[in-house]
Amino acid sequence: MAGHAPTISVPQLPKAKVAIISSSWHMDICGDLVAGATRALEAANVKKIKTIYVPGSFEIPLAAQKAFEKGFDAVVAVGLVLKGETPHFDYVCQGVTQGVIDVQLKFSKPIGYGVLMCNDLDQAIARSGRPGSKEDKGYDSAIAALKLLEL
Repeated sequence: MAGHAPTISVPQLPKAKVAIISSSWHMDICGDLVAGATRALEAANVKKIKTIYVPGSFEIPLAAQKAFEKGFDAVVAVGLVLKGETPHFDYVCQGVTQGVIDVQLKFSKPIGYGVLMCNDLDQAIARSGRPGSKEDKGYDSAIAALKLLEL
């Protein structure tokens, strides 16, 4: 774990429209991340939540752009990229990260970034939010998006 997460209050945003965009790879982990994001949005009393699945993490930025074009106020991006034997990992991680940054700046709307980039499955499980895991990055990324939406 990189450090201790700050204690952040959950804003109440019942009028917010939030899309959760998830990669379809590693659905066991992504399902946990989506569940964590959904838990956070429900705690914030968000009434309009839509979960959208895309083929892989690389497709998340375009899906986020389309969600904003359809009127969503915020996006929670979740997925998992596991390191393999080729540089593919580096290019996908860089592309997803830069794409998400570009989309949120273009639309001036928040994207909570919960795409895990891990060396192995154990690291992903530790961050997935499932019972016994150390962190809940789905929940955390949704709270980050909501706090920015509150500004």
